[in-house]
Amino acid sequence: MSVAPTPPIGGAPLTTVDPPHAPFAPEAPDGSGPGVDVPADADAPELIPLLAPRDGDVLPITDPVEVMEWARRLAAGGGPVALDAERASGYRYSARAYLVQLRRDDVGTALFDPAALGDLAVLDDALADAEWVLHAASQDLPCLIELGMRPRTLFDTELAGRLAGLPRVGLGPLVEQMLGLHLRKGHGAADWSTRPLPREWLTYAALDVEVLVELRDAMDALLTRQGKSEWARQEFAAIVAAPPSPPRVDPWRRTSGIHRLHDRRALAVIRELWLARDSLARRRDLAPHRVLPDTAIIAAATAKPTTEAALVALPVFSGRMQRRTSALWAAAVARGLALPEDRLPTVRLVVDGPPAPARWSAKDPVAAARLAAARTRMAALSERVSVPVENLVSPDLLRRVLWSPPDDGDVATALSGLGARPWQVELVSPEVRGALSDAATAPVATPSEG
Repeated sequence: MSVAPTPPIGGAPLTTVDPPHAPFAPEAPDGSGPGVDVPADADAPELIPLLAPRDGDVLPITDPVEVMEWARRLAAGGGPVALDAERASGYRYSARAYLVQLRRDDVGTALFDPAALGDLAVLDDALADAEWVLHAASQDLPCLIELGMRPRTLFDTELAGRLAGLPRVGLGPLVEQMLGLHLRKGHGAADWSTRPLPREWLTYAALDVEVLVELRDAMDALLTRQGKSEWARQEFAAIVAAPPSPPRVDPWRRTSGIHRLHDRRALAVIRELWLARDSLARRRDLAPHRVLPDTAIIAAATAKPTTEAALVALPVFSGRMQRRTSALWAAAVARGLALPEDRLPTVRLVVDGPPAPARWSAKDPVAAARLAAARTRMAALSERVSVPVENLVSPDLLRRVLWSPPDDGDVATALSGLGARPWQVELVSPEVRGALSDAATAPVATPSEG
């Protein structure tokens, strides 16, 4: 059936085309369990490449008047809306969106340039009643919310793939498995703050939302056949309702290589260098590793140079940027070295919750036995329902219940109180109760010294 999309505002006219693809619906598996329902490789048709948007080339919109007109047309349209966003991770400090792609089948595809437009809240108003379709929604929602856009309902195709038990859940592999199409990838890690954006990048961006609604329909049909539609609905609703993530405690502790250092003075140097780097990276809007690599921070903390000359003599400080800013780094090292003993950071961060699983045996052998039993049971449950263990229930949530089981034995209430969805509580509670029972009768290992 020919589709005649509305011409884009301010762009080249679109041609009426017959889409060369239709949703690919794999056959339901045999057997009584949900199984993993994917096309058989031997019988799969040759993949059809997606080379250009069906609407033709789409140019980024930078005029607020055009955005208002797009908002009007989108509000008048119907059906789900596919969205995606491109950032400049690895190049810029901020996680802001530098391009927002949007497609509604009866309206067409549009690319919006937030660097020129700023707030896109007018689009949020236009799409208030629409289901948003995203792939790996948790990655894009923060930058969309920053622009004033937030879904009321959504469908996450990546999460749907996980719940369906598909082996590969990236956008490209899912499009191949479910639609029989080949979606060329390769620009996702590019510097999207670049202006003007190259034509091939714009094509890539437009194609990312080209068949997202078709993929949504195919995934929804697959989940329905597997009896997992309600699981998905609850998961998607939880994403929409989730509050912003709280700031990470002591983010400097994520410096690569820090695990090799157990000297509190060295940790103080790492912290001071990390904070100095973060401040400079924020001011220049550069990814921190482009200002000073983690290897340089670890090297300085290990060597503890007492002069700027000794610092720049370290091989990892030989770069031009590191030498230009050497006084900043030397001052940070000096602050770490001069810090009083009672203000040095602890070797391990004190956290609210159970310790790292590797330390359970030493701290509480009985809890370690519960964890081992639960891991065995959760692996079996994962195999039985074809859902990854980490999607059956949050690993942190599970560890909290196992470390401090409810006194009254009401595992379901404990899981629910920590944020597990009803479908997770129903599936996981019997396994946790079984693990508690298994551990109660298992021999407990004596903790080793040290």
